[in-house]
Amino acid sequence: MSTLAHTMMTAARSAEPSLAPQGGLDRYPYAEAPGADRVGPPAWDGVDVELGRVGRRTAGNRGRGLHGQLVQQLGQMIVSGDLGADRPLVPEEIGQRFEVSRTVVRESLRVLEAKGLVSARPNVGTRVRPVSDWNLLDPDIIEWRAFGPQRDDQRRELGELRWTIEPLAARLAAGHGREDIQQRLGDMVEIMGHALAQGDGITFSRADAEFHSLLIQVAGNRMLEHLSGIVSAALQVSGAPATGCDRPSESSLAHHGRIVDALAAGDAAAAESAMRQLLTVHPEVERVVPAPREH
Repeated sequence: MSTLAHTMMTAARSAEPSLAPQGGLDRYPYAEAPGADRVGPPAWDGVDVELGRVGRRTAGNRGRGLHGQLVQQLGQMIVSGDLGADRPLVPEEIGQRFEVSRTVVRESLRVLEAKGLVSARPNVGTRVRPVSDWNLLDPDIIEWRAFGPQRDDQRRELGELRWTIEPLAARLAAGHGREDIQQRLGDMVEIMGHALAQGDGITFSRADAEFHSLLIQVAGNRMLEHLSGIVSAALQVSGAPATGCDRPSESSLAHHGRIVDALAAGDAAAAESAMRQLLTVHPEVERVVPAPREH
């Protein structure tokens, strides 16, 4: 096994066995139906005041203390529909409810505004924006949608988006031949193979995410590379929470290996074909590809 593979597997074994450590994070209980039609003040009931126990924290906010956790909590509430469109958000009220300073509230609302979830205007205040204004490609919003009432639509849309992005990236990557990246891709497949043999879903999913991110980077298209965060988010949310997108299987592993072989041979068509076969392994994709949806 390569040094990189050994290091990655060792790190994964020492990590927590799930995304939410025991006694740690409790994901916000999403409502089953959007609440855009609700009126009156925000429904804060059921929200955990202790921000240290706020829900599933994404990579974008992890490690940012109260500010990041408040972004997470409010973002989940907006995406779930508990804070519906055009709902006023009063900073003082938020600060009192979550026991945080005005500075924390203000900075959190700025982050949500950058994501298109809220807008702040003079004499109007801060209000929740409609879904049409959200930055749906933001990794945090992708995760919040994927674990909320819109989970089915979000996972289907991610599968369709991956079907568009990644086969093209594989085709382009075959023409670049960067040996260092190809070696790392091979290392990821090696890691996945050892993880599969040991039943280590966490290591498998981490190597899988690294594989797909590297492949998009080596495609040599900066616009595609800009979308790598979307693919990473899709890998985290489109399957079981603890194992990532590509559920560990011999079939998935074999398709990853075929992609690496095609890249090494400079065979663009084979690389694209292998990627399409890999993506079709998933039930979410099988329902929507290649047959078009009915409207």
